[in-house]
Amino acid sequence: MITLFVVWFLSAVCLYVTAAIVPGFKMTSFWAALWAVVIIGFFNMWLQPILLFFAFPINFLTLGLFTFVINALILKLTSKVMSSFEIDGWLPAILGAIVLAIMQALVFEY
Repeated sequence: MITLFVVWFLSAVCLYVTAAIVPGFKMTSFWAALWAVVIIGFFNMWLQPILLFFAFPINFLTLGLFTFVINALILKLTSKVMSSFEIDGWLPAILGAIVLAIMQALVFEY
């Protein structure tokens, strides 16, 4: 149970730092980042497998790089659901997805 809260907290820290790094990525508070991680987790659990299934051919042709576009779409959907989390366009969403993936890989691999 403690591990769940640690992963949740570290994911929120990664999202909050991503919002500070990427221009066009706006987060009002750390509490908003905590809630955004919950919503992103919900979308990743229910929506991402469906999107990955239908995007398999293009994902195969781009050697998996289209996954960043799907993650950007999930980030954009999360920003539409939350008023305290805002993404100004597709370029900040894709850059945010890349930065977030790199940060989470570094945090959770070490």
